[in-house]
Amino acid sequence: MLQPSRQQVLRLYKHLIKYGNHLTLTDKNYFLGRVRHEFRENRELTNPLQIEFNFKACHIVIS
Repeated sequence: MLQPSRQQVLRLYKHLIKYGNHLTLTDKNYFLGRVRHEFRENRELTNPLQIEFNFKACHIVIS
């Protein structure tokens, strides 16, 4: 798989935020904070394998 584009990453972030806002059995604030933290922490990644792994892992959450 090719490295995800900036647009794909932003779309994934948006989907995760929407998903988090609709949670009923989980702490929304924790989930949303965790999503924001992970995206901020990983925005400086340069290794394509790490980027692809994180991108796929996030897709699993919303699937």
